[in-house]
Amino acid sequence: MAIDHASRRPAATGKPLLDTLNGHQQDVPPIWLMRQAGRYLPEYREIRATAEGFLDLCFTPEKAIEVTLQPIRRYQMDGAILFSDILVIPYALGQKLWFTEGVGPQLEALENPADAAQRLSIEGMHDTLAPVYETLAGVKAKLPKETTLLGFAGAPWTVGSYMIEGGSSRDFFKAKQWMFQQPEAFQALIDLLVEATADYLCAQIDAGADAVQLFDSWAASLAPDDVMRWSLKPLQQIVQKVKARHPNTPVIVFPRGVGPIYATFAEQGIGDALGLDTGLPAAWAREHLQDKVAVQGNLDPLRVVAGGEGMRQATRELLDTLAGGRYIFNLGHGVVPQTPPEHVGELVELVRSHGRR
Repeated sequence: MAIDHASRRPAATGKPLLDTLNGHQQDVPPIWLMRQAGRYLPEYREIRATAEGFLDLCFTPEKAIEVTLQPIRRYQMDGAILFSDILVIPYALGQKLWFTEGVGPQLEALENPADAAQRLSIEGMHDTLAPVYETLAGVKAKLPKETTLLGFAGAPWTVGSYMIEGGSSRDFFKAKQWMFQQPEAFQALIDLLVEATADYLCAQIDAGADAVQLFDSWAASLAPDDVMRWSLKPLQQIVQKVKARHPNTPVIVFPRGVGPIYATFAEQGIGDALGLDTGLPAAWAREHLQDKVAVQGNLDPLRVVAGGEGMRQATRELLDTLAGGRYIFNLGHGVVPQTPPEHVGELVELVRSHGRR
C-alpha cells in the first residue's frame, strides 16, 4: 500500500535535496555523491598533505570544513556531506584507532565481551567528537542557501564488525563468532552502538545538519535472518531515537547489499530514503520501493572512472527509470580515488540537463 506523502510533508525549503527527502518531487533530481570529497580531487590532496594523519584531518575543523566544501565549489552539488569517518564512534567510546596508508583503518580489536565492557564508555563521547560538531557549524555558515548539509554515521553491524575484527574483513569470522556463540554479549555491543550513534546523529543535527545518512556498508555479509536482527532492527531503533528528538529531520539509510530485503526496509518505514547499492536493479527499486520512500543511487562508481558513452548511457537509464518519482542521483558506493574530476563534472551536467530534455 502506497504511503500518502502529501498529507505529512513539510513545506518546501528551496533546497532540492532536502525537499526531495521531505516528499517534494523535483523536475531535476538532486545530486550528491558518496565520498565526493576525497583523493580524486587535487585540492583535497593539497589539504591532506598538511595534516599529520587522517584522524588529524577529520578532527581539525578548519581543514575538515575546507574539504567538505571543495566539491560544492567545484561542482555545485545539491548536498554537502560532512567530512569524517564512521569509526570516530568507537574512537570516542575509548577504542584505539589509527589509519595506515595503503591499509586503511585499524583498531585495537575487542577480544571478548569483558574486554568491550571494560574499554568502552559513552561518557565523554561528545567531548571527543566536539571538533566534528564544530566542522558542521562551520560548513553550515559557508554553504550556499540551496545546498543541503548532510551528517552521517555508520550502522551498528558495520561499525561493530570493525571493532571486533580490528579493521576490514573478508569473512567477518571474529564478529560472527561473537554473534553466533555469544549473542547476548554481541547484543550488548550493538545496543551500546545504537545509543551512541543516535546521540551522535542528534548532536550533528543540533550543530546544523539538515539530514543524516546511516551507512551499513557490510550488511551484505549477513544472511537474511541475520540482516533482520543485526542490521534492520538496530537501524530502526536509531531512526526512531533520532525522530523522537528531531521529527522533521530526514534520515537516509544505506543497507548495502541486502537485495530484496530492501523492500522490508521500505515497508517498515526505516528512513525517509533508501540508498541503493550498485547491484539493485533500478526497475525493481521503482516497482518495490519508490512509492514508499525516496530512493538514492546507484550508478557504478567505476562507470565514472571510465567515463565516455558508457557512463552517459548508464546515467540516462537511471534517470529514465527513477526520475519519475522521488529520486536522488548518487552512486552505488563512494567515488574512488582513480576517478578523473572532469568525469564527475560531466556526470553532474548530465543529471542537471535531464529536466531540460
